[in-house]
Amino acid sequence: MPARAPTSIPALSPRVGRALVRWFHRHRRPLAWRRDRDPYHVWVAEVLLQQTRVAQAEPYYERFIRAFPNVRALAAAPLERVLKVWQGAGYYARARQLHSAAQILDRERSGRLPSTVAELEQLPGVGPYIARSVGALAFGVRTVALEANGVRVSARWLRESGDVRTERVRRRLERALFSTLGTAPPGIFNEALMELGETVCVPIAPRCERCPVRFACRATAELEDPSSIPRRPPTTRRPHVRAAVVALEDARGRWLVQRRAPQGLLGGLWEFPGGKIEGRESAEHAAERELREETGGRAYALEPVAVVRHAYSHFSVDLHVFRGRARPPVPRTREGRRWVTPPELLRLAIPKATEKAVAVLRRRTSGTASRDSLSRPGRTRA
Repeated sequence: MPARAPTSIPALSPRVGRALVRWFHRHRRPLAWRRDRDPYHVWVAEVLLQQTRVAQAEPYYERFIRAFPNVRALAAAPLERVLKVWQGAGYYARARQLHSAAQILDRERSGRLPSTVAELEQLPGVGPYIARSVGALAFGVRTVALEANGVRVSARWLRESGDVRTERVRRRLERALFSTLGTAPPGIFNEALMELGETVCVPIAPRCERCPVRFACRATAELEDPSSIPRRPPTTRRPHVRAAVVALEDARGRWLVQRRAPQGLLGGLWEFPGGKIEGRESAEHAAERELREETGGRAYALEPVAVVRHAYSHFSVDLHVFRGRARPPVPRTREGRRWVTPPELLRLAIPKATEKAVAVLRRRTSGTASRDSLSRPGRTRA
């Protein structure tokens, strides 16, 4: 690609928008959130899709809407129940903010979402993209909702060689897209743009021969490799963390679990006591230390059970899982700390890594060694 960037970005013709909408009417996928334009359904779908791919999001959307069919049902539910229903979708701050916003809507607007972008942006967790997307899809607001797919598609149409992460370039793309909106229904136009990015104008090896707007795409016409746009930032290696947790059992065979702080990573979820393995510290020593520091508890002996591996969006973890019988004095329950049976734990909202640890613990308890490719049983005492 030539190093010199174009000095200006021309407006796109309304012909581009018309071709895009015609294509969408023929090729749109029958996704669950496209059954209606209910503002609540649109809002939930857009929040879920913000950090989750379409193929993965659909079952979570169906489950969430079944559990909380409207704003008032969501507002009335305990946060713990909301987090449990959201479990597996990741980025749990989204669920907490949905719940908080629903309570505001229930209290101040009788459960109805506002119809303007400015008012939508006042809700917890609703930024410029979600506000514009809900406004366009649910209320017909004439606006462009620019997310990753729209950025990629429009950058290729215009052969935008600037950094699409910058506000200056994004505003330029928005203006160009708005110029092609024309008389098209805003909701259909925005959905079509996202659909094209999801199915045709994909990040690697775009299917240009299937694109309805190929006639107007500068990247296709002028570049040998259209996927070189947008310019990709240098990749950074994802940090790897080693941690240790303890499934501490009382005399009744219950496990001690704690709830994470409401804010931050995995906020509000329940997990075994434990934490990061420091420096050259052994996994066993870290497990004993974290158990003592977090709960004041100790175990007669710690048995290594498995090392559970899990990848989060920003880091990966090797979770060393131990179990042991609690020594007196046994840690007492309090707010955010419980003794639970294994079935009771699975009814709580728990991180995916904890879910894997529970599965291994239950298999080992029943005498079956784990064969899960994401975990390996301990071969020696720690």
